[in-house]
Amino acid sequence: MRNKKKHSGKTVFLLLLFIFFFTFFLQQCHLVNKAQSKPDFASNFYPLPIKGEQLIIHSQIKISYNPNHKQANWVAYKLDSAHTGDFKRKNNFYADPNILSNSVFPVEYKQSGYDRGHLAPAGDFTWSEKAMSESFYMSNISPQMPAFNRGIWKKLEEKARQWARENGEIYVVTAGVLTEDLPAIGTKNKITVPLYYYKVILDFKEPEIKAIGFVMENKAQNKELNYFAVTIDSVEALTGIDFFPAMDDKLENRIESSNEFEKWFD
Repeated sequence: MRNKKKHSGKTVFLLLLFIFFFTFFLQQCHLVNKAQSKPDFASNFYPLPIKGEQLIIHSQIKISYNPNHKQANWVAYKLDSAHTGDFKRKNNFYADPNILSNSVFPVEYKQSGYDRGHLAPAGDFTWSEKAMSESFYMSNISPQMPAFNRGIWKKLEEKARQWARENGEIYVVTAGVLTEDLPAIGTKNKITVPLYYYKVILDFKEPEIKAIGFVMENKAQNKELNYFAVTIDSVEALTGIDFFPAMDDKLENRIESSNEFEKWFD
């Protein structure tokens, strides 16, 4: 009888131990799933694929490369206020080794009258020597008029960094507007010169999720930044790119049609 009670007590103990560890396991699974459900740029905010594109993934930026125009359809990345540093730009431009054929080389811009204009700016990656270096790949470069590149485009880049500091993090998608019958530079490769550039910025943090677009002509500008602000719907209509296809449809429709630009400039 004593042995039976002893055996019964041991069984209860093992059962309780099993329940404890099983409950712990379920809690951990819940935490993992919760962490995995947090919005991630790679899975939630990249644009829809574009016919003929070559996707290139570097350490901090993803590029939809257009082999016909010899530059990006779009460059996408997260700009995080936690990423700070003081790596200095070295102005060493490189052909991107990931391009499958007819890579653009820096020399093809020589005496063209155009700057090698960054799409994802080097100034957004001062915290990482590798990311800074990768921003100088020619796949992230587009022909920009000097007054545009060093003027209004630079101001927009600086404003984006300010918004990242204020909001914690933002998501950026940017490039030239690529259409047919555009002028071109280069000797070996014909590199399209966009007449317009766009930038789409998403703040996906509560309490207010919002987005804003910009379209700017590739020339000297004397207007303030808010003059160039447009809805995301407008940028999509101009470029043919669907920017946030994985987002909840109701939310996507709301933020992409919003023209409440004062929320960004107040």
